[in-house]
Amino acid sequence: MRSMRRKIEPALKAKVAVEALKREKTVAEIASQFGVHPNQVSQWRKKALEALPGVYSSRQKKKDRDSAELIAELYRQIGELKVERDWLKKKSEQLDG
Repeated sequence: MRSMRRKIEPALKAKVAVEALKREKTVAEIASQFGVHPNQVSQWRKKALEALPGVYSSRQKKKDRDSAELIAELYRQIGELKVERDWLKKKSEQLDG
C-alpha cells in the first residue's frame, strides 16, 4: 500500500519555524494554525536553530560561490562538447552521403 504523505513546501516549513522561534504561541497552537503535527513544528524549529550559524559563515559563502563557479564551468564544457558532437555528426553524414 502506498503512503499518502503530504509534501510540505520549504517556505511553509520556514514560516512555521519562525513562528516557533518567536515563542509567542505554544507548539500545539502553531501546529493547529498551519495544519501540521506538533512534532514537525519542534523538528523544524530545531533545524532552523542549527542552521542559523551557517547563515553568517564566510566559509559557507565561499563554498556556495565555488559550487556556482564549478556548475558554470561544467555547463560551459557541456556546451562545447555538444557543439563538437553536432559538428562531428554533420561531417560524418557528409562522408556517408
